[in-house]
Amino acid sequence: MKDHVKVIGILWIVLGALSLCLAFFAFLVFFGVAQIPNLDVEPGILRLIGIIASSFLGLVGLPQIIGGWGLLQHKEWARILMLVISFLNVFHVPFGTALSVYSMIILFNRETVRLFQMGAAAPPAPKI
Repeated sequence: MKDHVKVIGILWIVLGALSLCLAFFAFLVFFGVAQIPNLDVEPGILRLIGIIASSFLGLVGLPQIIGGWGLLQHKEWARILMLVISFLNVFHVPFGTALSVYSMIILFNRETVRLFQMGAAAPPAPKI
């Protein structure tokens, strides 16, 4: 199960990073379009839409990155966080749905629950 948890953590970090990249891209697009002269839309409205859209996408991506990092560290709070994010992300078709279902299957597994409980109770062994 450790390998599955590692894969899930990495995939959630990648999906969160893609969301942050999309947030930055949306910000640039809306601010860039606002610079075009003689538009029918007020530039201030385009900037506001850019700020709101990029903020939303950023706020969606950050918990995914934080939770993915926590999964790699075998933290119990990260398992709970990623289960909540998985439930919310089921409707993010197709990648969010596939990753959410895979995450729920692995994170609800009894062996995984024991792994995270042991990870929270015992400090990691030193590497020699």
